[in-house]
Amino acid sequence: MNLFPLLLGIPALTGFALAFVGKSRQAARLNIVASAATFVVSLGLVWKVLMQGSLFFNGQAFFLDPYNIFLVALTTFVATNTAIFSAAYMAHEEKIGRVTSRNLRLYHAMFQLFVFGMLLALTTNNLGVLWIALELATLATVLLVSLYRTPAAISAAWKYFILCGMGIALALFGTILIFSTSLEVFGHSNEALTWTLLYPKADQLNPSVMTIAFAFLMVGYGTKVGLFPMHDWLPDAHGEGPTPISAVLSGLLLNVALYALVRCKTLVDGATHNHLAGHLMMGFGLLTLAVAALSLHRQKDIKRLYSFSSIEHMGLMTFSFGIGTPLANYAALLHMTVHSLVKSGIFFTVGHAAQAMKTQTIAQIRGLMHLQPKIGVGLLLGTIAIAGLPPFGVFTSEFLLVTAALETHPWTIGILLPSLVVAFAGLFRHLQPMVFGMYPREVHAVPINMLPVYIHLGLALILGLAIPGFLANWFQIAANFLHQGTL
Repeated sequence: MNLFPLLLGIPALTGFALAFVGKSRQAARLNIVASAATFVVSLGLVWKVLMQGSLFFNGQAFFLDPYNIFLVALTTFVATNTAIFSAAYMAHEEKIGRVTSRNLRLYHAMFQLFVFGMLLALTTNNLGVLWIALELATLATVLLVSLYRTPAAISAAWKYFILCGMGIALALFGTILIFSTSLEVFGHSNEALTWTLLYPKADQLNPSVMTIAFAFLMVGYGTKVGLFPMHDWLPDAHGEGPTPISAVLSGLLLNVALYALVRCKTLVDGATHNHLAGHLMMGFGLLTLAVAALSLHRQKDIKRLYSFSSIEHMGLMTFSFGIGTPLANYAALLHMTVHSLVKSGIFFTVGHAAQAMKTQTIAQIRGLMHLQPKIGVGLLLGTIAIAGLPPFGVFTSEFLLVTAALETHPWTIGILLPSLVVAFAGLFRHLQPMVFGMYPREVHAVPINMLPVYIHLGLALILGLAIPGFLANWFQIAANFLHQGTL
């Protein structure tokens, strides 16, 4: 049975159907069922790729290999748990009057459209369609960021739209440059942007044009990754949008943008036969890490605090992919996985904390451990995990990343380690009063669903203690592919 049409068809059709489902409870259930069905389909495709290797669908229009199938599975898993979390969360938002039934209809429809856009970006074999899919995901999340219709939310949505629109325009220009040089090899046909055909003939592409193209792609897709100095949209979008959207922005969309950048890097490496693209990624990654680590100390809003943590970790992943050795690629893939799990779990917890305290202001969030211990424990464990303390998986991936940096570019340790220490201090200086101490008398407990948080943190713990053999082998194959270009 060909499962691939279901992978894209379920979120696309469900998103269309949810635009007409007026009752919020039914829409929430349909959102969960559709997300879970997409996840099950992705597991079936994972099994096929593990057994048969890379697969093509609809001719060569779509493909799955060990690199993108791992992100497909991760995307559908996090999306499913986010749908489960958002059912109770958004019901509470409707109860207290922050959203209307009409807003919820838009929320559920755009959520599935967003999932469709990300899966399309991950599975397409055409660089032009990849650009279109990322733009589609951006438009869906712009509407979700503005869901509360407050002046601040609308301002954040416009900022997100304009900055990412400028970024994606630069990425389009980079894609056009690739197309212009690939025409000399393939002629005027769709093959000129087909990644699996371009890659074996990358050494025939004009190296000067590919170098210029990557500069535009770096800035363009780097804007969506949240790299400094193009990161300014991200804290505002997190701070003003619904918390479930913060979870998928940090846990999924940033990954997909980085995926697009790494795919383009492999083409540029093949054309130029030098490490210029990698050095560019390392520079942006280190700069982003250092700036985000310092920015953590200045935050007053809990969602903005953890959004800067996401920027910090995207800097780490970009730096690691820029090094480009098998060990560095392995560390980056593992870091992508554990960061998505932990950060989305943290945002689930932050959402409950903000609802209980009726504020996102850090100075007014106190005594979570006394008010609702499950929220306090979730925030404490999540922050320990994302700060890179053992035994969670972030510690393992950062340890591997530092080892890879020591092997190839030891001078970078002078920036890497101090930045990690500064980031650690920035998180824990805010965490202690929020978790411990006495809570204000006027606040009260709210209904919560911590199951998705426990699942995500539990998986991050397992990946820190011992990576399952099949998963380690999977990461190894993908890491070698990104280094050598062979499966």
